[in-house]
Amino acid sequence: MIRLNKVFIISILVSYGSTVFAQPDSLSLLYRKRQKTVIIASSVAYSASMVALASAWYSQYDSQPFRFFNDAHEWKQMDKAGHTFSAFQLTAISSATWQWSGLSKQKSDRIGALTSFGIMSSIEILDGFSAGYGASVTDVIANAAGNGLYWGQQALWKETRIYPKISFHRTHYAPLRPHTLGNGLAEEILKDYNGQTYWLSVDMDKFTRFPKWLNLAVGYGAEGMIYAHDISNLNAGYNPHRKLFVGVDFDLTAFKSRNKTLNTLIFIANMVRLPAPALQFSQGRAKGHWFYF
Repeated sequence: MIRLNKVFIISILVSYGSTVFAQPDSLSLLYRKRQKTVIIASSVAYSASMVALASAWYSQYDSQPFRFFNDAHEWKQMDKAGHTFSAFQLTAISSATWQWSGLSKQKSDRIGALTSFGIMSSIEILDGFSAGYGASVTDVIANAAGNGLYWGQQALWKETRIYPKISFHRTHYAPLRPHTLGNGLAEEILKDYNGQTYWLSVDMDKFTRFPKWLNLAVGYGAEGMIYAHDISNLNAGYNPHRKLFVGVDFDLTAFKSRNKTLNTLIFIANMVRLPAPALQFSQGRAKGHWFYF
């Protein structure tokens, strides 16, 4: 099993990706320098993040012969949604970085997908040798789904029209098991699955007449979980259940600027589904929210 916090931290640290596949397709000296910078920076970031991860997450557990661990039924599959989200974002960031370095979009997309899958698979290898975890086949499948969601759209439409996003609100569950669900806001965002919602935000104006800045989104969440398995939560008196959402979303990429730094910040901010109206379906009931996050 691998928690979202590990995936997300690593995907940020190695956002430029490893790039043994990259070959310069421009003779420009500027682009060659950029590509060298990306190669060096990504290699250093990847190596450092693996060392840090091994120290922070695996040092408290003994090593074991490599094994697989079936966590497919844990946490209402919220961790799998986190894997898909992280793999998509890492692929998108890596592709954008390689396009900046002078590679073609097609080649950058390919490198981005392979890099993202390789990085996240290497974490599964670390999990497999740790007595506290174990490699997860369903994690690998979720990773591939995130890679495919990005790469497939580029192959089909030459652009991204469906964006995975995340939103979060604090819950009363985290204080009940702070070691597992987080101690403080920063940890809770990464660990408390009860407060996370994962969205697929559809850029409607790419399909029909629609405001360019407004998207429609569907979301998935779960609640009532302080343990990984339903039976443990039920025995503890909690009611684990799934939540589905339909709502609107703001497409921040519709706002372009001549400032590259501002555009980068918009790109990052667009990973988050901002508070907006949504309709929730759970436990056979519907509930409206004016500002759901």
